[in-house]
Amino acid sequence: MSTATALTDHETKLAALIIEALNLEMAPQEIDPGAPLYREGLGLDSIDILEIALVISKTYGVQLKADDTDNVRIFGSLRSLNDHVQQHRAK
Repeated sequence: MSTATALTDHETKLAALIIEALNLEMAPQEIDPGAPLYREGLGLDSIDILEIALVISKTYGVQLKADDTDNVRIFGSLRSLNDHVQQHRAK
C-alpha cells in the first residue's frame, strides 16, 4: 500500500492526462505527486516530457519551452508541474 500524499483534483486530472498521452498502464492515484517525473521517479525520458508539454499546451494553453531554464523545477514532480500549469493556464 502506498503512503504517497493524496492527489488534489487538478493533480489527478493532470496525472490522467499524462497517463493517457504516454499510454502508461497505471492509475492517476499511483503517481506520487512529490516524486520526480524525469528518470528516477516515474522514469520518463526527454521524449515523454515533450509529449507531456504538447498535451498540456493543447489542454491548458500553457506553453512549455524546451529551452526554459525552469524546466528542471517545473518537471521536478507532478505537484510542481501542476502548480506551474495552474498558475499559467489560459483555459
